[in-house]
Amino acid sequence: MEESAQRSGEGGWGAARADLEAGAPQWAVEQLVGPAAVLHRLGIPARPRRLLRWCEAVTPALVLGSAEPDAHVDRPAAARAGLGIARRRSGGSSVLVGPGRVAWLDVVVPAGDPLWDADVGVAPLWLGRAWAAALADLGVDNPSVHCGPMERAPWSDWVCFAGTAPGEVRVRQGKVVGISQRRARAGALFQCGALLRWRADEAIAPLALDRAAAAVALEGAAIGIVDLVGGVGRRDLRAAVERRVAEAAV
Repeated sequence: MEESAQRSGEGGWGAARADLEAGAPQWAVEQLVGPAAVLHRLGIPARPRRLLRWCEAVTPALVLGSAEPDAHVDRPAAARAGLGIARRRSGGSSVLVGPGRVAWLDVVVPAGDPLWDADVGVAPLWLGRAWAAALADLGVDNPSVHCGPMERAPWSDWVCFAGTAPGEVRVRQGKVVGISQRRARAGALFQCGALLRWRADEAIAPLALDRAAAAVALEGAAIGIVDLVGGVGRRDLRAAVERRVAEAAV
């Protein structure tokens, strides 16, 4: 039987959706639960509209970027770690998803929308600012949005949180929110991963690289929201992000 994603049964979201529908054009909000590989097949809808799609991977998985080589994966090590392997349609390098690891949000902006920008270095900046404002609302100290060109590090081709792309959010202790993009004629898909916790040894465990050297280099590259401000409920995080996205809408 083919695996599929299901809508979350979590309650209490009517108010958040109403807030997003207050202006024009409106945002649609979806909450989906399923295997990472299935969620990553969703991509950009055939008829794009403003969409926030919260995704929750039911089991841990290593997700590769669209052009990342399969050779980056140490499959026996991934199996030992209990990780599935998936590939997203947006760029960048590997991210671990699964319960308690990241808050995963897909954001769709249709071409021609006031939030659309043809410049890939500019297009995600509004979204990064929304994430930064939401994290500040939750008590994260001084989150900042990277507005320059991609900053690469020795392990950037292997691990998403090793480098920093336009629109991504950092604090003094490291990167917190990663954003990858997929562009199509009809619209743009921004795939956001906000770290809930960061363990460099876990991030590199399924990868075919020098793990000892990478673990040392990457330990301070990123940090999770829980590590910064303690337990933050999923509902509170989503509500904060949705509120700030609504404010960014033109």
